[in-house]
Amino acid sequence: MKRSEFYENTFCAKALFFAGLIMMPALLFNPSTEFRAVQFLFFFFLAWLSGKKTNILFTFVFLTSIVVFNLIVPYGKVLFSIGGFQVTQGALKAGIHRACTFGALLMLSKVTVRHDLKIPGSFGGLLGESLRIFAVMMNEKKRITVKHFFTDIDNLLLELSAGDVSVPAPEEVRTKPAGYVILAAAVILSWLPWVKL
Repeated sequence: MKRSEFYENTFCAKALFFAGLIMMPALLFNPSTEFRAVQFLFFFFLAWLSGKKTNILFTFVFLTSIVVFNLIVPYGKVLFSIGGFQVTQGALKAGIHRACTFGALLMLSKVTVRHDLKIPGSFGGLLGESLRIFAVMMNEKKRITVKHFFTDIDNLLLELSAGDVSVPAPEEVRTKPAGYVILAAAVILSWLPWVKL
């Protein structure tokens, strides 16, 4: 069985979502940059286990750009200079800290937010529709070319608004006992760095 099939058939969307809500504070309230980096790698591993496609090059460029933008406002000890541009210890550490945070949140959302998530209320309806549109765009991404990038996206969004493109309604999946064990283990491991604090 493929990793993605196991992921889809073992966990229900709500169980994943609530597990994600429990794991998120373990990241956001952790003051240690080193532990946030470990949590980012852990969530990246979970995304891989779930069968989610993650572009390593894009992730690296995304995280590096966050670090570079933080270096624009220098503060702290000057580590080295490139021409007139100073790389300072404070700005570098803050950039790495933020990059690990954003990267970890991105990976966590990949694992715990699924297109078949249903939350009651108007906010739940809005979130569900947003996830549905995202799922459609992922299914139709082959239609988006580099040459006509904006035109292809515009045409796809027009089809979505007209209701010409749809995603089959997913079957309700109940979390299996093994799924609850795996989610409990993931939650415990995500909070493990706090034991060392």
